[in-house]
Amino acid sequence: MKVYNVLFLCTGNSARSILAESYLNSAGRGRFRAFSAGSHPSGKVNPFALELLAGHGIDTVGARSKSWDDFAKPDSPRFDFIFTVCDNAAGEACPVWPGKPVTAHWGVEDPAAATGTDEEKRRAFVQAFDELSARIKLLLALPLDKLQPDVVKRKLADIGRRR
Repeated sequence: MKVYNVLFLCTGNSARSILAESYLNSAGRGRFRAFSAGSHPSGKVNPFALELLAGHGIDTVGARSKSWDDFAKPDSPRFDFIFTVCDNAAGEACPVWPGKPVTAHWGVEDPAAATGTDEEKRRAFVQAFDELSARIKLLLALPLDKLQPDVVKRKLADIGRRR
């Protein structure tokens, strides 16, 4: 069975990309190996992201904010798929990724930018997690080994347009 390597990109790599990485590693059941990174990493994972993931029983050991440059090295994993989960990262010039991974934009509102009470911030994280996990479930349902690359790219773009 092929294991697909997936990279989720965002600017700060503190919330959305961490949520997506952790959820896919949990739900992917060994078919997927997910990573996350940021163009300008914040250096820390948002505590609301860690709290939400723990509440869903998702392992966060090793979760950390890291630069996408960490994955542009010769010994880095070769990615099958790269998803930008924030609009800023989608518009930035990315490193050149070896292996020509399929890319798609899966923009989600930044829960780390939420203001208000802690409960209001938690709701923003739940909303982002719900959007990302719904998209990831659609990814998991795709018969990737039976689809042509152009069809996969189109289906992943379609998933990114869902709300």
